[in-house]
Amino acid sequence: MENSFKSAVLNRRTYYAISDKSPVSDKQIEETIKFAIKNVPSAFNSQSTRIVLLLHQHHKKLWEITKDILRKIVPAEAFKNTEAKINGSFESGYGTVLFFEDQTVVEGFQKAFAAYADNFPIWSQQTCAMHQFTVWTMLEDMGFGANLQHYNPLIDKEVAREWNLPETWKLVAEMPFGTPSGEPGAKEFKPVDDRVKIFK
Repeated sequence: MENSFKSAVLNRRTYYAISDKSPVSDKQIEETIKFAIKNVPSAFNSQSTRIVLLLHQHHKKLWEITKDILRKIVPAEAFKNTEAKINGSFESGYGTVLFFEDQTVVEGFQKAFAAYADNFPIWSQQTCAMHQFTVWTMLEDMGFGANLQHYNPLIDKEVAREWNLPETWKLVAEMPFGTPSGEPGAKEFKPVDDRVKIFK
């Protein structure tokens, strides 16, 4: 178990070259998402994270929405590169996982535990980050490649409208995934001893 988990963490990388093929069934992907949302911890067991899984035409629709929005605000010459990146690294995938934080839950805990009110938005982001890492690692363990994007808040309103999501769900990140069609880039590591202090 230990070696398996370490290998999964080690192998999790950012893949920008992804295809619209899947090594597993849609049901297995769905089960992975549900496993993460159930088992990833949260402060005060708040369970504030919300996840939307977009597959097939819904996945494509997300990135068409994103391009439509960006086309209106990015200069035409610059948009060519933006469009190429979205087409080749995000929309080219099999699906996208959207990560949200339910502000109703966050605000409810702020009221219930006033002494920690300022911390709950921070803890909410930490909870969401743990969900992102867990889903990302599990997807890669299944044979996918994935990357993490942040087109929020530009796309928030259109996303909520298209999929009829509650206004209280705040979009945090988008994770397109698919079967890798290329290798991840080289990863550089800063010295571990500069980043960890051990006292014993």
